Amino acid sequence: QVQLVESGGGLVQPGGSLKLSCAASGSIFSMDTMGWYRQAPGKERELVATIFSGGGTNYADSVKGRCAISRDNAKNTLFLQMNSLKPEDTAVYYCKLTGFRGTGWSDYWGQGTQVTVSS
Repeated sequence: QVQLVESGGGLVQPGGSLKLSCAASGSIFSMDTMGWYRQAPGKERELVATIFSGGGTNYADSVKGRCAISRDNAKNTLFLQMNSLKPEDTAVYYCKLTGFRGTGWSDYWGQGTQVTVSS
């Protein structure tokens, strides 16, 4: 089993920065893919960024150049550095882990952390 706990959200002014963290526990492997998703009120959950086991990354066009995803495998922690935040970045941000467990692939989600960008 895998548990994911996000932290670091809050209220920030436009143009500000936040760094989100996701602490993973349980059966974690360095081969797992991890990512950040977000869901704004009235909208579907969307991908923000993904980091693969080899260190490769993928970003949504809306955050390219403003966000950086990273992971510390030794501490089983995922990060998302967000800069130049905009009001449209306001959402609940979720951590996701995808890994092969048993006989198939499984997705695990955290409970989310609220990010509000407002003056």
